[in-house]
Amino acid sequence: MAARERRRIQARLNRSSTGAKRALKGLRFISRTTGTVQAAELWRRVEDRFNALARDGLLSRDDFGECIGMVDSKEFAVGIFDALARRRRQNLERITREELYDFWLQISDQSFDARLQIFFDMVDTNVDGRITREEVQELIVLSASANKLAKLKEQAEEYASLIMEELDPENLGYIELWQLEALLLQRDSYMNYSRPLSTASGAQWSQNLGGAAVAAGAAAATGGGAHAAAAARGGQQQQQQQEEGRRGGWGVRKAAARVRVAAEENWRRAWVVALWFAAMASLFVWKFVQYRRTPAFRVMGYCLPTAKGAAETLKLNMALVLLPVCRNTLTWLRSSWARFFVPFDDNITFHKMIATAIVVGITLHAGNHLACDFPRLIASGPEEYRLVADAFGPEKPTYVGLLSGVEGITGVAMVVLMTVSFTLATHPFRKGEKGGSGGGAAGTVLPTVARLPSPFNRLAGFNAFWYSHHLLGIVYALLIAHGYFLFLVRRWYLKTTWMYISVPLMLYVGERMLRALRSNAYAVKILKVCLLPGNVLTITMSKPYGFRYRSGQYIFLQCPTISPFEWHPFSITSAPGDDYLSVHIRTNGDWTQELKRIFVENYFSPHLNRRASFSELGAAEPRSLPRLLVDGPYGAPAQDFRNYDVLLLVGLGIGATPFISILRDLLNNIKLAEELMDLAMETSRSEDSANSFSVSTASSNKKRAYRTSRAHFYWVTREPLSFEWFKGVMNEVAEMDKKGVIELHNYLTSVYEERDARTTLLSMVQALNHAKHGVDIVSGTRVRTHFARPNWKEVFTRIASKHPNSTVGVFYCGAPTLAKELKTLSHEMSHRTGTRFHFHKEYF
Repeated sequence: MAARERRRIQARLNRSSTGAKRALKGLRFISRTTGTVQAAELWRRVEDRFNALARDGLLSRDDFGECIGMVDSKEFAVGIFDALARRRRQNLERITREELYDFWLQISDQSFDARLQIFFDMVDTNVDGRITREEVQELIVLSASANKLAKLKEQAEEYASLIMEELDPENLGYIELWQLEALLLQRDSYMNYSRPLSTASGAQWSQNLGGAAVAAGAAAATGGGAHAAAAARGGQQQQQQQEEGRRGGWGVRKAAARVRVAAEENWRRAWVVALWFAAMASLFVWKFVQYRRTPAFRVMGYCLPTAKGAAETLKLNMALVLLPVCRNTLTWLRSSWARFFVPFDDNITFHKMIATAIVVGITLHAGNHLACDFPRLIASGPEEYRLVADAFGPEKPTYVGLLSGVEGITGVAMVVLMTVSFTLATHPFRKGEKGGSGGGAAGTVLPTVARLPSPFNRLAGFNAFWYSHHLLGIVYALLIAHGYFLFLVRRWYLKTTWMYISVPLMLYVGERMLRALRSNAYAVKILKVCLLPGNVLTITMSKPYGFRYRSGQYIFLQCPTISPFEWHPFSITSAPGDDYLSVHIRTNGDWTQELKRIFVENYFSPHLNRRASFSELGAAEPRSLPRLLVDGPYGAPAQDFRNYDVLLLVGLGIGATPFISILRDLLNNIKLAEELMDLAMETSRSEDSANSFSVSTASSNKKRAYRTSRAHFYWVTREPLSFEWFKGVMNEVAEMDKKGVIELHNYLTSVYEERDARTTLLSMVQALNHAKHGVDIVSGTRVRTHFARPNWKEVFTRIASKHPNSTVGVFYCGAPTLAKELKTLSHEMSHRTGTRFHFHKEYF
């Protein structure tokens, strides 16, 4: 007891310290809002819910959580209800509106002491002012249940013992309110200890509140340090405000800086789009003027030159639309000097822009023909018709006759086929009810965003898009025939359709032939298949002879057992230096679900259908394996990571796959550097060997030179079990990266943020366990998991301050919503700081 009393005196912390101030804002039950207006509005909503849930003017204990807004954590809310009832020395099952209001005032109190007392009372079920290990265990179970962390519930007893070991070193069997307060107020100290001591043993870690409290007290008391620090911060803030005031007068300079940054970011896109628009405008004007001067203009008016001008832009765009999907050519160009002038990352966006221009061109061309110049031709008099009789024959044609000719039939057929193909390629149809090709692809396939009404829902999905897009092969054949049997044009060299499309069409057909030949040459042997949590299938394959790729690239896979025609893209998750290929496939589409069924149900014994980590090399004994064909590799934005000083890699869910290969590549280079260092130390004992080694090492380093010096990887996911997908990679990086080249940050968005009362105790358990054992309680890796979503503005600000005057490559793979925020922050931070952020996205 004497020892505990001494620790109690030492633990009287200065609440004015920065860490304590942040802790005082935590432990929230309701909301971080403190204003009276917001508080009144929150209570009004609670009152409305009370009116809906109450029976005979009384609210049930089980409905308390839903009434106060804790819909997803009703058990935790019941714990709050019971704690508040015990304060009244009552055992309540139902409460009135007035009692609810009293409860509401207590849990919405912004005082840290009031919130702490409620939190303590939740644990202290026997109201004796002491908390035992069993009571701590109960609260851990409640918190884990509120956050849907089943794994933590199973280990609640172990984590309760960890809390007691830390707070009750005298082994008295209980803790008191002041100990819980000291633990929470030192939250930042525990969080900061977890990273550097992640590989330390428990014997090396001896925090126990007393030592940290003494350090905190000494820091606060010595020479008025807290006041001096506060004064210094005040002076810095005042200086910053004055500086911002001066900057306010530099509106023109700030605008010029923004324009400069925007120009640096977008000049490649700008000149390509400007050239494209200029080409379309020139062709349209050229044809318009040409037909304006023909005799046919006197018969058909401006409808004719408008239709012909649009037709000329259609020829150009039907040729250009093939180029952005010539993947082999683009992959080759990505590695050439052309990458400095052409934005190859935007190839799909440009493909869609050209398709939109084609739709506009078809509307102008077909619309003017069908609704304007054909009717004018039919209604023309004998004198006018003689001007165009050479093109249409001695007798004036009918409307049906014009449509039934080769030109009319091919034109209508093209419009119908392109309408089907373009419609099924739109977002609602492609990402509709049946889902996409599956996650883990070269981008993240988005979840279902629209449920189309019947019968259109049967046309939704990747397969409908894939097969309907191949109808465009017929369209090109019809286009050539349509361009040959032109009205008003007789000489062959004036029929220029084939001239526009021949080279791009030959290039595209050549690529498809190369793809077919290469896929047969790249038949792979399946080494291991694992089914991971979250319906993720990991396939490890043999690496074909001569198959070379870069980190961040992707491949296409075909399984003839499922379909001999379908190819689906997946990011490579192995590193170029590995002697195998691996992909992680999220099974949320037709093709991927069928692939999973084949592997799990037909080819593996029941006892092999188990969870396995990525680091395990398969010892599975399959009865038979399906044949897989590989095509690629193909270029992706992430492959250019070596062009940047610092990397910021952001992956959402399965969108982390493109960056795992990059992490593995960086890790392999860390290992290589360590091996070279060890070899250098061994050979330095001899002058001759040292001299010879210096030459070989220099040449080796020159070949393996990396511009990238640091990498920050942020993985954001909703599913706790997702962290097992790349568990091996995370642990390898944490163990091998002693110089801190790679920073790993895991974020779990399905959990309440760390300052919420429902996660407060879990955060402390997490920090204690990570500091003592070096393992995160959520992911099971050495990388600590953060709760809720990252504050991206703080992330960018920290990287900018940590790497001044550096070029940061921001690579993102995930849903488009976050892409907009990251792109905006990249632009803002580029013109506000000396650090340049270059944003690249990857999704479809």
